[in-house]
Amino acid sequence: MTAPNADLRAAYAWARVGRERLLAWLEALPGDVYTLERPDFAFGSLRNVQVHVADCYRVWIAARGLGETVVRLDPGALPDVAALRAVYADVDALVDRALDAFVSPDEPRRVPFRDRELEVTGRWLVMHPLTHEFHHKGQLGACWASRTRRGPTRTWACRRKRRRG
Repeated sequence: MTAPNADLRAAYAWARVGRERLLAWLEALPGDVYTLERPDFAFGSLRNVQVHVADCYRVWIAARGLGETVVRLDPGALPDVAALRAVYADVDALVDRALDAFVSPDEPRRVPFRDRELEVTGRWLVMHPLTHEFHHKGQLGACWASRTRRGPTRTWACRRKRRRG
């Protein structure tokens, strides 16, 4: 028997591979570049973008999808990539819990959103932050490239290994 939501699990597995490559690239940046605050940079720094993405998963899946209480992350409490890896380990566990809980992922559900309710599906609750993560991954590379005139190498992209023969 296949695991529930096998398609969503596969999609999230690809996101994890891409995230790991991105985090490895971020770890290799010189000095304090990761936390350097810039007013012209989305969310202020490379770190803050990654914190925003983690919060997106936590708010949409944990708070809105599972009804859990979520306190937004404080970027200042996450001084380096190692600290962010710990946050994403919690996000991974959250996604696993959600994929176990969303037994009918395409069934509409109402979730609180600001001063109203939205009608979404469990599938949407997982895919929204996942696609949001990919959007910001591209943004990080583009912002870095615009500052340095060179972007990250292609090794941080999700690519399948070619089969021989």
